[in-house]
Formats: sequence, C-alpha cells, structure tokens
Amino acid sequence: MQALRLTRPRAALRRLTTAAHAPTAASAAPSSAQSVIPLSNVEAQWEKMTKGDQALVHRQLEELQKKDWKQLSVDEKKAAYYVAFGPHGPRAPVSPPGQGFKVFLATTGLVGVGAAIYLAIRASAPPPPKTLTREWEEASNERAREAKLNPISGSYLIVVGCA
Repeated sequence: MQALRLTRPRAALRRLTTAAHAPTAASAAPSSAQSVIPLSNVEAQWEKMTKGDQALVHRQLEELQKKDWKQLSVDEKKAAYYVAFGPHGPRAPVSPPGQGFKVFLATTGLVGVGAAIYLAIRASAPPPPKTLTREWEEASNERAREAKLNPISGSYLIVVGCA
C-alpha cells in the first residue's frame, strides 16, 4: 500500500514534465517555417540562439555532414566543428580569462604573509640555549671520551684486566 503511495506522485510528476515538453502545433509551425538558419559565423550567433534554434542548427549540420565533405563550404565545415567541439555547454571555460594571474598573485601574497609571520616569530623568540652551541658540544664529546662512554648505549666501558 505504501509503495503505491510513493509511486503516485512520481507518475503525476512524469505526466507534468512530458506535458510541459510536448511540442504544440503553435510552436512547431514557426520552427518548420524557418528551416534554414545561416551557418556563416555560427560562433558569434550561438550564444544568442534559443535552445530550439541551436537544436535546429545541429540537425541541419547533421544532414549536411552526410554529404561528401568536399562539397561542403568552409563556413559549413567551421560551423560543424564549432557545434561539435566549441567552447559551449560542458566545454565552456570554467574560469574567466585572467583568473590564473589572480591565483598566482594570491598564492604569492599568502606565501609572503607566511614568511613575514615566520620571521616575526623568529625575531621575537629568545636566543637558543647555551647547550646548543658548538663549543658546548665539543666539550661534551671530550668529557664522554675521558669517561669512556659507549656512544650507542651511553654506559661506561668497563676495562677488565688492565695493568
């Protein structure tokens, strides 16, 4: 019973969408009257065309491409290429021109800010402890040699039988 309730709204929605997209006699007449759209400079006209006109140009080009390609004019070949591979629809550029330079400037700025913060923290930090100096390390190594410390375990070397 619940399955029927779930399917009813979808069926009603399907009827609404098919009714909305169904061609009517009034809308079919003007498109059939204007069966030929000029193919010269399709690149400039494509964005201004309605979806119906774009579909009509696409169908017109499909019919032209069934002929011998040597008989097609240069404008028809250019239009066919643009409709198939042009920068529209899914192949439209994602970012506008000049966006790469803005990203470069923003990245450079953020790296600069990070370097400035690092240098500011480094300048305000206290000096390193005296145990990190070269002299301290040499003196520490000398004391370890005198005490005969094992460099791996840090324990004293026990010498047995030395006379």
